[in-house]
Amino acid sequence: MKVNNFINEKSQQLCYYLRGYWGNLIAYSELELFFWDVLEEWSQVEYSLEQPYSSQERVFWHLLHQIHYWDAQKIMLDDDLIEELQRCACFLEGTGRCPIDCVGIRP
Repeated sequence: MKVNNFINEKSQQLCYYLRGYWGNLIAYSELELFFWDVLEEWSQVEYSLEQPYSSQERVFWHLLHQIHYWDAQKIMLDDDLIEELQRCACFLEGTGRCPIDCVGIRP
């Protein structure tokens, strides 16, 4: 699988899981399992270190790292964090602008 295809597919899934968590439809443990599944699947993607990042890829990795870094309560209740994560999700879903402060990198 190519990097762009992987990022396109996983971006939509990431937004689905995050919004499901905010809507109390998905448990935090499922969000964490998704994180680990993405990393496992990423290990099978072939890419070169010279391959440039797209804006979508940077935002994707940033958002993925954020949901793993912060605990369940902070992701659910911290208004500033929620706003940041929503901006990222909206961009990945194609309904918002690219956040300028996302510095996501490949694992």
